Amino acid sequence: MKIALVNPPWTFDGSIYFGCREPHLPLELGYTRAMLEAAGHEVLLIDAHLQAIDSADAAALVADFSPAMTVVTTAPTYLFWRCAQPELRVPAAFIRDLNRRGGLVVAVGPHGSTTPGPTLRKLKADAVVMGECEEVVAALADAGGRSAMTRVAATAWIDRDGTLRVNGTGHASRFTDLPPLAWPDDWVRRHRHHHHRFDAAPDGPGAEVEASRGCPYACTFCAKLDFRDRYRRRDLNLLLAEIDRLIAQGVTYLYFIDEIFLPQKPLLEALVARDIRFGIQTRIDLWKPDMLALLGRAGCVSIEAGVESLTVAGRAALDKRCRIGTDELTRLLITAREHVPFVQANLIGTPEDDPAEVSAWRDLVQGQGVWANDPVPLYPYPASPQYRQMWGLPDDHAWERAHDHYLAAFDRFSDIQDERPVALARLEAACGR
Repeated sequence: MKIALVNPPWTFDGSIYFGCREPHLPLELGYTRAMLEAAGHEVLLIDAHLQAIDSADAAALVADFSPAMTVVTTAPTYLFWRCAQPELRVPAAFIRDLNRRGGLVVAVGPHGSTTPGPTLRKLKADAVVMGECEEVVAALADAGGRSAMTRVAATAWIDRDGTLRVNGTGHASRFTDLPPLAWPDDWVRRHRHHHHRFDAAPDGPGAEVEASRGCPYACTFCAKLDFRDRYRRRDLNLLLAEIDRLIAQGVTYLYFIDEIFLPQKPLLEALVARDIRFGIQTRIDLWKPDMLALLGRAGCVSIEAGVESLTVAGRAALDKRCRIGTDELTRLLITAREHVPFVQANLIGTPEDDPAEVSAWRDLVQGQGVWANDPVPLYPYPASPQYRQMWGLPDDHAWERAHDHYLAAFDRFSDIQDERPVALARLEAACGR
């Protein structure tokens, strides 16, 4: 079967989107391609964002390929599934431009995983995959595409009579044995962005890799209940083979997209021997001083550490299950900074934290070289425990409800948002047409 995999050309004007707007490697589509090709399928992979292709031209490329199935993602790479843009206008525009020339149209991503019905209607897609997508797309292709939708679990579609059909629940891939990804040389050359790196200007291409997936914690703000939830660690030899291939292609910086980069001595010791720098996101309370030293020797130049709240009550309200106090957290951040040139402590705006104390703490750690952001307002993503505590299970209006709440509850937003976000209905005015 011929299958097209498409990452559309993202734009985020007016969005609440918190994530980085630079292109990143579409790992979910990379894994999918590897599995499809291993099964004998013919694959066209288009990253319109990285390749700077507009929506109409990307659709024309797919139409020329004449696939039996086209897969389009609703979020810009696995890295941002937990904080995806709520609006679906970009993938909807691509599907509209494709105009039924791509065979069965399947959407993958956090939106269809949590709210399949409205995602299908907004996109006018034939099906959505619920949960992690690589194995489900491969199963759809192996089973024959359109005729197989009812036989492949973790899918949803709308019948001719308008009834939503849901087959199973969100899928969690095996992950541990996913093969080393191979990206085209010209894609790697285009990837000049070093995600979340601030110690130096890029000295070569960057890339994203994945050592683990999921997280053993269930913090209320984290949108992962329907995907990338259970913690799994990838086979180290497969991961290192992928890293070595990227280094051979000239990559000088990696970003581990892991929800939580846990201390893993064999991986860090393997990286010590390689000429590569990298960045991670983690919880500083899970590290010991000797492992932070090894992390620095391994080449880590950027740590994004989730602290969230400076009070025990605040961390408990967020269900962080943090077992150490703020003073020890502070000492670990400062220790990390002794070995890693950029360390960020992430803070969320919570009612338990006194703004004056937060300001004083930010001054304290910034005086030691640790960056701490202005506490960000919490967006209650439908896949987060926070949403379900407030409103129960997500329904067809979940994204609109979360969005309206966010815009009404806050009159100022994070220091990484340059403009006031606009209503979801306005962002998606063209969806479903």
